Amino acid sequence: MRVVADRDVCIQAGNCVMAAGAVFDQDDDGIVVVLVDEVPADEEANVRQAVDLCPSQALRLAE
Repeated sequence: MRVVADRDVCIQAGNCVMAAGAVFDQDDDGIVVVLVDEVPADEEANVRQAVDLCPSQALRLAE
């Protein structure tokens, strides 16, 4: 599974980092940064939660 972030839509809420800090970070402006090309199996549930929690719907899964 891959996660795709639309950085133009991100509103810097940080929910993704709180849900899956091993997969997401924020740059100096608070915009989401995806840290991995492929989501590790043990992080899939956390990443799904991050996608669900994103208030701007800037995240989506590509399976």
